[in-house]
Amino acid sequence: MQLELRVDRSSPVPLYFQLAQQLEAAIEHGLLTPGSLLGNEIELAGRLGLSRPTVRQAIQSLVDKGLLVRRRGVGTQVVHSQVKRPLELSSLFDDLEAAGQRPATTVLVNTMVPASAQVAAALAVPEGSDVHQVERLRLAHGEPMAYLCNHLPAGLLDVHTGRLQATGLYRLMRTAGITLHSARQSIGARAATPAEAERLAEPEGAPLLTMQRTTFDDTGRAVEFGDHIYRPTRYSFEFQLLVRP
Repeated sequence: MQLELRVDRSSPVPLYFQLAQQLEAAIEHGLLTPGSLLGNEIELAGRLGLSRPTVRQAIQSLVDKGLLVRRRGVGTQVVHSQVKRPLELSSLFDDLEAAGQRPATTVLVNTMVPASAQVAAALAVPEGSDVHQVERLRLAHGEPMAYLCNHLPAGLLDVHTGRLQATGLYRLMRTAGITLHSARQSIGARAATPAEAERLAEPEGAPLLTMQRTTFDDTGRAVEFGDHIYRPTRYSFEFQLLVRP
């Protein structure tokens, strides 16, 4: 399918950026699907009346974002769209499904451990008491997206490895009759450790998004403490800001 692309030469927005925005929107809305070829720069430049360096700059900006990749002998190929996750009480599995990203899960750890001071404080349990620890690698289109470490109070849920691989943790909670009500969450960034870089297919020291969340049910009980890291080329958080009256 040939995309409807236009540039406005009277606009103060640089031409390469106009083109890059339209291509990025086409990827996000599924008009350019993962694996599809973008076409050659000469044809695209001729169709839009742009110079090849302008088209090349637009494409390179999307390569730098991780949305396109240049493959020798193949051409410029769409890799994936970035998942933009709203800041609301939802699971990564559900968000990936909603974005058409075909989520998959590799369970790395599923065991009982003594609660550290941080986990004990988050879950309001005694330090050293048993808590359930689950570590997972979340993938989309076969590529790693996030590393998820979650702690749950002992006895809260039957956390079977097979079920964790098939669906999301919040979905399992809802199925078990747990009503998720609210969460306290913090977002940050840091450099990837060697182990994290290997898990997420990123260079050592690459920037990663971080998120810590304590989730509460409708009785006010803490039911989950999550410590997650995400690849920023594949993932972002979205905020809605309101003006205070």
